[in-house]
Amino acid sequence: MGITEFLVAAAGLYLALGLVFALAFVTAGVQRVDPAARGAPVGFRLLILPGAAALWPLLLTRWVRGGGPPEERNAHRDAARAGNGRSDA
Repeated sequence: MGITEFLVAAAGLYLALGLVFALAFVTAGVQRVDPAARGAPVGFRLLILPGAAALWPLLLTRWVRGGGPPEERNAHRDAARAGNGRSDA
């Protein structure tokens, strides 16, 4: 087996695993990763299916850990949390 055949087989395996994962993820896992997706319609779930299949290792990690969506960190949010925000409106 040459390197090209190996790469094509590896890509096929990755996509096959991704499709199996994505079907399980859009039916049961999406609400655990993002609670706002609870009760989402079928159209939304079909829309995220290709992305879930492509990004399945990342989503699987988040699903297993059970964490919500990542929280944005920037200087403004950090200052607000520290109580350094000003209300000079």
